[in-house]
Amino acid sequence: MHLTKDEEKMLDGEHGWANQVSMKILVRLGELFGATQLIPVQSAHLSGVSYKHLGDASIDFLAALTEGGGKAQILSTLNPSSFDPSYLTKRYGRERLEKQSLIIDLYSRMSINPALTCTPYYLRTPEEGQHLAWAESSAVIYANSVLGAWTNREGSPSALAAALIGKTPNYGIHQAANRQPNVFVKVEASFKNEAEYGALGIHLGKTLKNKVPSFSGLRNPSIDDLKQLGAGMASSGMTALFYHKTRSEKDKLETISIETKDIKEAASGLCTTTESPDLVFIGCPHCSLNEVKNVANLLEGKKMHKGVELWVCTSRHVREKAKKYVDIIERAGGHVLCDTCVLVTWIKDLGVQTLMTNSAKTAFYAPNLNEIDVALAPLEKCIQATIER
Repeated sequence: MHLTKDEEKMLDGEHGWANQVSMKILVRLGELFGATQLIPVQSAHLSGVSYKHLGDASIDFLAALTEGGGKAQILSTLNPSSFDPSYLTKRYGRERLEKQSLIIDLYSRMSINPALTCTPYYLRTPEEGQHLAWAESSAVIYANSVLGAWTNREGSPSALAAALIGKTPNYGIHQAANRQPNVFVKVEASFKNEAEYGALGIHLGKTLKNKVPSFSGLRNPSIDDLKQLGAGMASSGMTALFYHKTRSEKDKLETISIETKDIKEAASGLCTTTESPDLVFIGCPHCSLNEVKNVANLLEGKKMHKGVELWVCTSRHVREKAKKYVDIIERAGGHVLCDTCVLVTWIKDLGVQTLMTNSAKTAFYAPNLNEIDVALAPLEKCIQATIER
Protein backbone atom coordinates (compact mmCIF):
# COMPACT_ATOMS: atom_id res chain seq x y z
CA MET A 1 0.00 0.00 0.00
CA HIS A 2 1.57 3.29 -1.14
CA LEU A 3 1.72 6.13 1.38
CA THR A 4 2.68 9.74 0.75
CA LYS A 5 5.59 11.20 2.73
CA ASP A 6 3.17 13.02 5.00
CA GLU A 7 1.19 9.83 5.60
CA GLU A 8 4.43 7.98 6.44
CA LYS A 9 5.28 10.67 8.98
CA MET A 10 1.86 10.23 10.59
CA LEU A 11 2.39 6.48 10.72
CA ASP A 12 5.79 7.05 12.37
CA GLY A 13 4.19 9.25 15.05
CA GLU A 14 5.56 12.61 13.91
CA HIS A 15 2.06 14.15 13.90
CA GLY A 16 1.04 12.93 17.33
CA TRP A 17 -0.23 9.72 18.92
CA ALA A 18 -3.86 10.06 17.80
CA ASN A 19 -2.89 10.43 14.15
CA GLN A 20 -0.41 7.57 14.44
CA VAL A 21 -3.06 5.21 15.85
CA SER A 22 -5.51 6.32 13.17
CA MET A 23 -3.00 5.69 10.41
CA LYS A 24 -2.24 2.24 11.79
CA ILE A 25 -5.94 1.39 11.67
CA LEU A 26 -6.36 2.65 8.11
CA VAL A 27 -3.17 1.03 6.79
CA ARG A 28 -4.02 -2.31 8.38
CA LEU A 29 -7.53 -2.14 6.91
CA GLY A 30 -6.17 -1.20 3.50
CA GLU A 31 -3.66 -4.04 3.50
CA LEU A 32 -6.34 -6.51 4.59
CA PHE A 33 -8.56 -5.62 1.62
CA GLY A 34 -5.86 -5.00 -1.00
CA ALA A 35 -6.06 -1.19 -1.18
CA THR A 36 -3.25 0.54 -3.04
CA GLN A 37 -3.51 3.95 -1.36
CA LEU A 38 -5.53 6.24 0.88
CA ILE A 39 -8.02 8.61 -0.76
CA PRO A 40 -9.56 11.84 0.59
CA VAL A 41 -13.13 11.66 1.90
CA GLN A 42 -15.55 14.56 2.22
CA SER A 43 -17.21 13.42 5.44
CA ALA A 44 -17.23 10.73 8.11
CA HIS A 45 -20.16 9.37 10.10
CA LEU A 46 -19.36 7.47 13.27
CA SER A 47 -21.17 4.68 15.06
CA GLY A 48 -20.06 3.50 18.49
CA VAL A 49 -21.77 6.31 20.37
CA SER A 50 -24.46 4.89 22.64
CA TYR A 51 -23.28 4.04 26.14
CA LYS A 52 -25.57 0.99 26.12
CA HIS A 53 -23.48 -0.62 23.36
CA LEU A 54 -20.12 1.08 23.88
CA GLY A 55 -19.81 0.44 27.63
CA ASP A 56 -16.91 1.62 29.77
CA ALA A 57 -14.00 -0.02 27.93
CA SER A 58 -14.02 2.30 24.93
CA ILE A 59 -14.25 5.48 27.00
CA ASP A 60 -10.59 5.22 27.94
CA PHE A 61 -9.62 4.85 24.27
CA LEU A 62 -11.63 7.92 23.28
CA ALA A 63 -10.08 9.87 26.13
CA ALA A 64 -6.59 8.82 25.01
CA LEU A 65 -7.29 9.94 21.44
CA THR A 66 -8.51 13.29 22.76
CA GLU A 67 -5.45 13.75 24.96
CA GLY A 68 -3.29 12.60 22.06
CA GLY A 69 -4.35 15.56 19.94
CA GLY A 70 -7.04 13.92 17.82
CA LYS A 71 -9.02 16.42 15.73
CA ALA A 72 -11.41 15.72 12.89
CA GLN A 73 -10.06 16.97 9.56
CA ILE A 74 -13.39 16.72 7.72
CA LEU A 75 -17.09 17.13 8.47
CA SER A 76 -17.80 14.33 10.94
CA THR A 77 -21.04 13.39 12.67
CA LEU A 78 -22.24 10.94 15.33
CA ASN A 79 -24.85 8.19 15.38
CA PRO A 80 -27.66 8.17 18.01
CA SER A 81 -26.90 7.98 21.72
CA SER A 82 -28.80 6.28 24.54
CA PHE A 83 -30.62 9.45 25.64
CA ASP A 84 -32.72 12.24 24.20
CA PRO A 85 -32.22 15.79 25.61
CA SER A 86 -35.17 15.73 28.01
CA TYR A 87 -37.59 12.78 28.21
CA LEU A 88 -35.30 9.77 28.80
CA THR A 89 -32.85 11.76 30.91
CA LYS A 90 -35.55 11.77 33.61
CA ARG A 91 -36.22 8.04 33.42
CA TYR A 92 -32.79 6.47 33.82
CA GLY A 93 -30.11 6.61 36.50
CA ARG A 94 -27.63 9.47 36.72
CA GLU A 95 -24.59 7.19 36.21
CA ARG A 96 -25.73 6.13 32.74
CA LEU A 97 -26.44 9.73 31.75
CA GLU A 98 -23.05 10.90 32.99
CA LYS A 99 -21.23 8.17 31.07
CA GLN A 100 -23.18 8.93 27.90
CA SER A 101 -22.50 12.66 28.29
CA LEU A 102 -18.78 11.93 28.71
CA ILE A 103 -18.68 9.93 25.48
CA ILE A 104 -20.35 12.73 23.54
CA ASP A 105 -18.04 15.32 25.15
CA LEU A 106 -14.94 13.35 24.16
CA TYR A 107 -16.09 13.17 20.55
CA SER A 108 -16.96 16.88 20.60
CA ARG A 109 -13.47 17.74 21.87
CA MET A 110 -12.17 16.03 18.73
CA SER A 111 -14.29 18.45 16.64
CA ILE A 112 -16.84 15.77 15.75
CA ASN A 113 -20.37 17.11 15.44
CA PRO A 114 -22.73 15.50 18.02
CA ALA A 115 -25.59 15.33 15.51
CA LEU A 116 -26.62 12.01 17.14
CA THR A 117 -28.63 10.77 14.17
CA CYS A 118 -28.51 7.79 11.82
CA THR A 119 -29.64 10.03 8.92
CA PRO A 120 -26.76 12.52 8.50
CA TYR A 121 -27.83 13.05 4.88
CA TYR A 122 -30.77 15.17 6.12
CA LEU A 123 -28.31 17.60 7.73
CA ARG A 124 -26.04 17.85 4.70
CA THR A 125 -26.66 15.84 1.56
CA PRO A 126 -23.47 14.45 -0.04
CA GLU A 127 -22.99 15.19 -3.71
CA GLU A 128 -23.13 12.41 -6.26
CA GLY A 129 -19.73 10.77 -6.64
CA GLN A 130 -18.30 12.11 -3.38
CA HIS A 131 -16.21 9.68 -1.33
CA LEU A 132 -17.30 9.27 2.29
CA ALA A 133 -16.34 7.17 5.33
CA TRP A 134 -19.65 6.28 6.99
CA ALA A 135 -20.23 3.56 9.58
CA GLU A 136 -24.03 3.46 10.03
CA SER A 137 -25.20 0.64 7.75
CA SER A 138 -28.56 2.18 6.82
CA ALA A 139 -26.89 5.51 6.02
CA VAL A 140 -24.19 3.78 3.95
CA ILE A 141 -26.66 1.97 1.69
CA TYR A 142 -28.84 5.09 1.35
CA ALA A 143 -25.85 7.26 0.44
CA ASN A 144 -24.62 4.80 -2.19
CA SER A 145 -27.98 3.80 -3.66
CA VAL A 146 -30.21 6.88 -3.40
CA LEU A 147 -27.71 9.75 -3.31
CA GLY A 148 -24.99 8.29 -5.55
CA ALA A 149 -22.16 8.87 -3.08
CA TRP A 150 -19.33 6.36 -2.59
CA THR A 151 -18.70 4.81 0.83
CA ASN A 152 -17.80 1.47 2.28
CA ARG A 153 -19.55 0.16 5.35
CA GLU A 154 -16.96 1.31 7.85
CA GLY A 155 -16.52 -0.08 11.33
CA SER A 156 -16.51 2.25 14.33
CA PRO A 157 -12.68 2.40 14.61
CA SER A 158 -12.07 2.95 10.89
CA ALA A 159 -14.73 5.67 10.59
CA LEU A 160 -13.18 7.47 13.57
CA ALA A 161 -9.70 7.07 12.08
CA ALA A 162 -10.94 8.43 8.74
CA ALA A 163 -12.46 11.43 10.52
CA LEU A 164 -9.13 12.25 12.20
CA ILE A 165 -7.02 11.73 9.06
CA GLY A 166 -9.53 12.81 6.39
CA LYS A 167 -8.82 9.75 4.27
CA THR A 168 -9.81 6.10 3.83
CA PRO A 169 -8.34 3.12 1.91
CA ASN A 170 -9.45 2.85 -1.75
CA TYR A 171 -11.05 -0.58 -1.71
CA GLY A 172 -14.56 -1.98 -2.03
CA ILE A 173 -17.31 0.44 -3.07
CA HIS A 174 -14.74 3.21 -3.59
CA GLN A 175 -13.72 1.39 -6.79
CA ALA A 176 -16.01 1.59 -9.83
CA ALA A 177 -15.51 -2.08 -10.68
CA ASN A 178 -17.05 -3.09 -7.35
CA ARG A 179 -20.13 -0.94 -7.88
CA GLN A 180 -21.46 -3.02 -10.75
CA PRO A 181 -24.61 -5.08 -10.08
CA ASN A 182 -24.03 -8.82 -9.84
CA VAL A 183 -27.56 -10.09 -9.17
CA PHE A 184 -30.90 -9.20 -10.76
CA VAL A 185 -33.95 -9.02 -8.47
CA LYS A 186 -37.24 -9.31 -10.34
CA VAL A 187 -40.08 -8.12 -8.09
CA GLU A 188 -43.38 -9.65 -9.12
CA ALA A 189 -45.38 -8.23 -6.23
CA SER A 190 -46.98 -4.93 -5.35
CA PHE A 191 -46.23 -3.13 -2.10
CA LYS A 192 -48.92 -1.80 0.21
CA ASN A 193 -46.73 0.12 2.64
CA GLU A 194 -43.25 0.99 3.86
CA ALA A 195 -43.13 -1.96 6.27
CA GLU A 196 -43.31 -4.35 3.32
CA TYR A 197 -40.34 -2.62 1.65
CA GLY A 198 -38.38 -3.16 4.86
CA ALA A 199 -39.49 -6.79 5.08
CA LEU A 200 -38.32 -7.36 1.52
CA GLY A 201 -34.98 -5.85 2.53
CA ILE A 202 -34.62 -8.27 5.45
CA HIS A 203 -35.53 -11.21 3.18
CA LEU A 204 -33.03 -10.19 0.51
CA GLY A 205 -30.22 -9.32 2.92
CA LYS A 206 -30.14 -12.93 4.12
CA THR A 207 -29.93 -14.15 0.53
CA LEU A 208 -27.68 -11.55 -1.07
CA LYS A 209 -24.99 -11.31 1.65
CA ASN A 210 -22.75 -8.58 0.14
CA LYS A 211 -23.91 -8.76 -3.49
CA VAL A 212 -25.02 -5.65 -5.42
CA PRO A 213 -28.60 -6.11 -6.65
CA SER A 214 -30.33 -4.42 -9.57
CA PHE A 215 -34.11 -4.30 -9.18
CA SER A 216 -36.98 -4.37 -11.60
CA GLY A 217 -40.63 -4.14 -10.61
CA LEU A 218 -40.29 -1.50 -7.87
CA ARG A 219 -43.14 0.74 -8.98
CA ASN A 220 -42.37 4.35 -8.08
CA PRO A 221 -41.12 3.81 -4.53
CA SER A 222 -40.72 6.95 -2.44
CA ILE A 223 -37.30 7.80 -1.06
CA ASP A 224 -38.66 6.82 2.37
CA ASP A 225 -39.61 3.41 0.95
CA LEU A 226 -36.09 3.03 -0.44
CA LYS A 227 -34.69 4.01 2.95
CA GLN A 228 -36.61 1.15 4.59
CA LEU A 229 -35.64 -1.29 1.82
CA GLY A 230 -31.97 -0.46 2.17
CA ALA A 231 -32.02 -0.52 5.97
CA GLY A 232 -33.50 -4.01 5.83
CA MET A 233 -30.90 -5.36 3.43
CA ALA A 234 -28.05 -3.83 5.44
CA SER A 235 -29.42 -5.28 8.70
CA SER A 236 -29.72 -8.94 7.72
CA GLY A 237 -26.83 -8.92 5.23
CA MET A 238 -23.85 -6.84 4.15
CA THR A 239 -25.35 -5.12 1.13
CA ALA A 240 -23.95 -1.60 0.76
CA LEU A 241 -25.38 -0.66 -2.65
CA PHE A 242 -28.41 -1.42 -4.78
CA TYR A 243 -29.92 -0.11 -8.01
CA HIS A 244 -33.66 0.46 -7.82
CA LYS A 245 -34.03 0.84 -11.57
CA THR A 246 -33.27 -1.92 -14.07
CA ARG A 247 -29.86 -1.81 -15.69
CA SER A 248 -28.99 -3.17 -19.15
CA GLU A 249 -26.74 -5.97 -17.80
CA LYS A 250 -29.70 -7.87 -16.35
CA ASP A 251 -29.58 -10.67 -18.94
CA LYS A 252 -26.08 -11.59 -17.80
CA LEU A 253 -26.88 -11.75 -14.09
CA GLU A 254 -28.13 -14.37 -11.70
CA THR A 255 -31.87 -13.71 -11.21
CA ILE A 256 -33.92 -13.79 -8.02
CA SER A 257 -37.71 -13.54 -8.29
CA ILE A 258 -39.79 -12.03 -5.48
CA GLU A 259 -43.49 -12.83 -5.17
CA THR A 260 -46.15 -11.51 -2.81
CA LYS A 261 -45.85 -14.61 -0.62
CA ASP A 262 -42.15 -13.92 -0.07
CA ILE A 263 -42.89 -10.47 1.31
CA LYS A 264 -45.74 -11.73 3.48
CA GLU A 265 -43.61 -14.52 4.87
CA ALA A 266 -40.75 -12.12 5.57
CA ALA A 267 -43.05 -9.68 7.37
CA SER A 268 -44.67 -12.48 9.36
CA GLY A 269 -41.28 -13.84 10.34
CA LEU A 270 -40.37 -10.52 11.92
CA CYS A 271 -43.33 -10.67 14.33
CA THR A 272 -42.82 -12.42 17.65
CA THR A 273 -46.11 -11.37 19.27
CA THR A 274 -49.75 -10.55 18.59
CA GLU A 275 -50.21 -8.87 21.97
CA SER A 276 -51.10 -5.17 22.26
CA PRO A 277 -47.92 -3.08 22.41
CA ASP A 278 -46.55 -1.22 25.43
CA LEU A 279 -44.61 1.01 23.05
CA VAL A 280 -45.17 2.03 19.43
CA PHE A 281 -41.96 3.20 17.79
CA ILE A 282 -41.53 5.10 14.52
CA GLY A 283 -38.15 6.31 13.32
CA CYS A 284 -35.58 3.66 12.46
CA PRO A 285 -33.83 5.04 10.49
CA HIS A 286 -34.64 8.48 11.93
CA CYS A 287 -37.75 10.04 10.45
CA SER A 288 -37.68 12.40 7.50
CA LEU A 289 -39.78 15.56 7.56
CA ASN A 290 -42.38 13.78 5.45
CA GLU A 291 -42.54 10.83 7.83
CA VAL A 292 -43.10 13.12 10.83
CA LYS A 293 -45.84 14.85 8.84
CA ASN A 294 -47.50 11.50 8.10
CA VAL A 295 -47.59 10.62 11.80
CA ALA A 296 -49.08 14.02 12.63
CA ASN A 297 -51.77 13.67 9.96
CA LEU A 298 -52.88 10.35 11.46
CA LEU A 299 -52.97 11.80 14.99
CA GLU A 300 -54.59 15.16 14.30
CA GLY A 301 -57.58 15.64 16.60
CA LYS A 302 -56.95 12.28 18.28
CA LYS A 303 -55.91 11.24 21.79
CA MET A 304 -53.73 8.29 22.70
CA HIS A 305 -54.92 5.84 25.33
CA LYS A 306 -52.92 5.44 28.53
CA GLY A 307 -51.84 1.86 28.02
CA VAL A 308 -49.27 2.60 25.31
CA GLU A 309 -46.50 5.09 24.57
CA LEU A 310 -45.61 6.48 21.15
CA TRP A 311 -42.04 7.44 20.31
CA VAL A 312 -41.24 9.17 17.04
CA CYS A 313 -37.47 9.46 16.70
CA THR A 314 -35.76 11.94 14.40
CA SER A 315 -32.80 14.32 14.28
CA ARG A 316 -32.82 17.75 15.89
CA HIS A 317 -32.43 19.18 12.40
CA VAL A 318 -35.68 17.60 11.19
CA ARG A 319 -37.51 18.26 14.46
CA GLU A 320 -36.89 21.99 14.13
CA LYS A 321 -38.28 22.00 10.60
CA ALA A 322 -41.28 19.91 11.67
CA LYS A 323 -42.38 22.02 14.65
CA LYS A 324 -46.06 22.24 13.66
CA TYR A 325 -46.22 18.47 13.17
CA VAL A 326 -44.38 17.85 16.42
CA ASP A 327 -46.97 19.96 18.24
CA ILE A 328 -49.80 17.83 16.83
CA ILE A 329 -48.09 14.58 17.87
CA GLU A 330 -47.34 15.81 21.37
CA ARG A 331 -50.85 17.23 21.88
CA ALA A 332 -52.14 13.74 21.13
CA GLY A 333 -49.85 12.32 23.82
CA GLY A 334 -46.90 11.11 21.75
CA HIS A 335 -43.21 11.90 22.22
CA VAL A 336 -40.98 13.19 19.43
CA LEU A 337 -37.46 12.28 20.56
CA CYS A 338 -34.09 13.33 19.17
CA ASP A 339 -30.58 11.95 19.59
CA THR A 340 -31.68 8.38 20.36
CA CYS A 341 -33.42 5.21 19.17
CA VAL A 342 -35.05 2.23 20.89
CA LEU A 343 -32.25 -0.03 19.68
CA VAL A 344 -29.58 1.89 21.63
CA THR A 345 -31.40 2.53 24.90
CA TRP A 346 -32.71 0.39 27.76
CA ILE A 347 -36.43 0.20 26.96
CA LYS A 348 -36.91 -3.03 28.90
CA ASP A 349 -35.90 -1.13 32.04
CA LEU A 350 -38.88 1.15 31.39
CA GLY A 351 -41.25 -1.81 31.59
CA VAL A 352 -41.60 -2.34 27.85
CA GLN A 353 -42.32 -5.97 27.00
CA THR A 354 -43.97 -5.61 23.58
CA LEU A 355 -43.09 -3.20 20.79
CA MET A 356 -44.91 -2.35 17.57
CA THR A 357 -43.02 -0.65 14.77
CA ASN A 358 -43.15 -0.01 11.02
CA SER A 359 -39.37 -0.53 10.81
CA ALA A 360 -38.23 -3.97 9.66
CA LYS A 361 -34.74 -3.11 10.91
CA THR A 362 -36.09 -2.59 14.43
CA ALA A 363 -38.20 -5.74 14.23
CA PHE A 364 -35.09 -7.68 13.15
CA TYR A 365 -32.80 -6.41 15.94
CA ALA A 366 -35.04 -5.63 18.93
CA PRO A 367 -35.81 -9.18 20.12
CA ASN A 368 -32.08 -9.72 20.74
CA LEU A 369 -30.83 -6.21 21.51
CA ASN A 370 -33.78 -5.26 23.73
CA GLU A 371 -34.99 -8.73 24.79
CA ILE A 372 -38.61 -7.90 23.99
CA ASP A 373 -41.36 -9.12 21.66
CA VAL A 374 -42.01 -7.20 18.45
CA ALA A 375 -44.81 -6.75 15.93
CA LEU A 376 -44.11 -5.29 12.48
CA ALA A 377 -46.99 -3.24 11.05
CA PRO A 378 -47.53 -0.37 8.61
CA LEU A 379 -47.64 3.18 9.96
CA GLU A 380 -51.44 3.43 9.93
CA LYS A 381 -51.82 0.28 12.05
CA CYS A 382 -49.09 1.43 14.42
CA ILE A 383 -50.81 4.74 15.06
CA GLN A 384 -54.21 3.07 15.36
CA ALA A 385 -52.78 0.97 18.20
CA THR A 386 -52.10 4.15 20.19
CA ILE A 387 -55.41 5.96 19.71
CA GLU A 388 -57.89 6.23 22.55
CA ARG A 389 -60.95 4.09 22.00
